[in-house]
Amino acid sequence: MASDNEMELIKKSQNEWEKGQLEKDLAKSPPRSDHFTLSSGTPIKPLYSPVDLENQKYVNDVSFPGEFPYTRGLYPNGYRSQLWNIQQVSGYGLAEDTNKRLKKLRSEGQSGFYGRDVINVVFDVPTHYGIDADAPEAQGEVGRLGVTLNSLDDMEQMLDGFHPEKTFISFIINHPAIIILSMYIAHAEKVGVNQKVLSGVMQNDPLATFTCSKSYLFPPAASLKLVSDIFSYSIRYLPRWNLNGIGGYHYRESGGTAVQEVAFAVANAMAYVEAGLRVGLDVDDFVPRFSFFFSVHNNLFEEVAKLRAARRFWARVVKEKYKSKNPRSQMMRFHVQTAGSTLTAQQPVNNIIRITIQALAAILGGVQGLHTNSWDEALALPSEESVKLALRTQQIVAHESGVTETVDPMGGSYYLEYLTDEIEAQVEDYLKRIAAFGDNMYDAVIAGLEKGFFHKEIANAAYKYQQEIENGSRAVIGLNKFAEKERLSVSIFKADPTARDRQSARLKALRNKRNNTALTSSLKQLFEAAKRDENLFPFVLDAVKHYGTLGEIIKVLTEVYGEYKDLAII
Repeated sequence: MASDNEMELIKKSQNEWEKGQLEKDLAKSPPRSDHFTLSSGTPIKPLYSPVDLENQKYVNDVSFPGEFPYTRGLYPNGYRSQLWNIQQVSGYGLAEDTNKRLKKLRSEGQSGFYGRDVINVVFDVPTHYGIDADAPEAQGEVGRLGVTLNSLDDMEQMLDGFHPEKTFISFIINHPAIIILSMYIAHAEKVGVNQKVLSGVMQNDPLATFTCSKSYLFPPAASLKLVSDIFSYSIRYLPRWNLNGIGGYHYRESGGTAVQEVAFAVANAMAYVEAGLRVGLDVDDFVPRFSFFFSVHNNLFEEVAKLRAARRFWARVVKEKYKSKNPRSQMMRFHVQTAGSTLTAQQPVNNIIRITIQALAAILGGVQGLHTNSWDEALALPSEESVKLALRTQQIVAHESGVTETVDPMGGSYYLEYLTDEIEAQVEDYLKRIAAFGDNMYDAVIAGLEKGFFHKEIANAAYKYQQEIENGSRAVIGLNKFAEKERLSVSIFKADPTARDRQSARLKALRNKRNNTALTSSLKQLFEAAKRDENLFPFVLDAVKHYGTLGEIIKVLTEVYGEYKDLAII
C-alpha cells in the first residue's frame, strides 16, 4: 500500500483529474447509461485507484495463496499444480439412461483430481420430494429434470461400470440426502468396497430449500437433526467424505444478488456448524469437510470478487467465532455452476458466450470444481452435443487461455480489490441482520425462515432485477436488446415419455422379489429410533440394504417429524 505522503499525492492528483480531464470528457460525451451498478445496487465508479484501498492491509486482508484468510486462493501454486474438478452435472430419465450419459462424459475427457472418475448427479423432482415414481404425485415428472432414484437397485444400475474406490461422486440432493448416501454405501459394499475409502459430497443443504426450490419435507429443526446425523456417522465411518455442499447457488437462481448468495449460504453454514456442535462434535472434526456451491453470473469482476470475499469471510468466521485451530476448517472449498437463470430461449446460441464468461469468472475466482451449463438448457435438458461443447469450454479455458499459469491473476486490480472489500462488508451487514433473530445462528436461521426474512429479501431482489430487464436498464442481448423476430430452429432433447411406466414396472418387480418381512421389521426399527431421537443413519442404511424405497423410508420419517407447511408471506 502507498505511504502517507504518496497517498496524499495520489488523492491530490486524482482530484485534479476528476475536476479536469473527467469533467471535460463528460461534458462532451455523457455516460451511455445511468445503470452502472452491481447486482446488489452498489454504484460502480468510473475509476478505482489506491485511494479506494487506503484502509486495506495487505497481509491481513489479501495475503498470499494458501495463507489465511485465503483471499488469493487455497493452494500456494494454484492451478499450476492441479486443475479444478471438471464435473458436468448429469441426470435424466431412469438409472440406465443416466449411466449412458455418464460414460459418454468420461469418454469425452471429464475427469477429477488424480485421474479419478468424477460424477455429479442431479435428481428429478419426485426424488427431491421423497416420492417414488409410481406414486400419483410423480405423474409427468419422472426423469424429466434429473434422474429418478427410488432404491438401491437404481443406484446399482446408474453406477454400473464406475468403481466406487476410483470415483469422486457428488449427489445434488437435500432432504433425502441420508437415504441417497445410504444407497451409495450399500452399493459400494455389494461390489466389495469398504465405505471408509468412499470419496464425494452430498449437497445436504435442506435450509436453502425452504426459501428457494421449496422441495422441503420436514420442518427446519428436524432437517438439521438429519444433517447432524450424517455428520456424526461420516466422521466415524466415512473419513474421505465431504459432509455437505452448502448452496448459495439456489438463492442466486431464485433471483438473489451476489451479496445475498454469499450471506445466506454462510448463515446456513453457520447453522450447520452449530448443529454439529450441539451433538458434541468438535469444530475441527467436521468443518474441514464442508464445501460450498455457488453460481456465477455475467458481471466478470463482481463474480470474481464475490468468490474471493466469500472465501475470506468464511475463514474469519470459522477462526474467530468458532475458535478453529485447524487451517483446513477455515478453507472455503467450493464448486461452481454457471448460471442457468441467465440463459435465454431467445437467440440461444448467445448462451455459449455467457457460459464462457461465467466459467472464466469461476476459474479466476479460484474454484475447486466447475460445471458449465449447456447452451440449450433454456429450452430443455441438454443434448449430447451441447454437453460436449460445455465440457470443451472448460478444457479450452484450462489449456489455451493462459489464466491458469499464475495464481489469482486478477489480484491487485484496484477495482477487484475494492469490490472484494465491498462485497465482504455487505455480507457482514446481512449476517448481523440475520443474527438478530436469535441468540445463536442455529436459532436465528430457523426464526428467519419462519418470519419470511429470506423469502422477502430474495423476492424483492428478483422483482427489482426483472423490472430492470423490462424497462431496459439491464440489457439482455437477444431478449430486450438486439432482439430478432425470427426464432432459431433448434433440435432439443426430449425426455422419454415412457419413463414413469418403466420405473413403475421395475418397482413392482422389486417389491415382489425382496424380503418384505425383513424390510417391515427394518422400517419399524427406524420409526422407533426416530421417536427415541437416536442417530438414524444406521437404521436408514439397514432399510436401504433391504431394498426399501425412497418413498417408503420418507413416509416413516414423516410419521415422526411431520411435514413442513410453508407460511404465507405478505
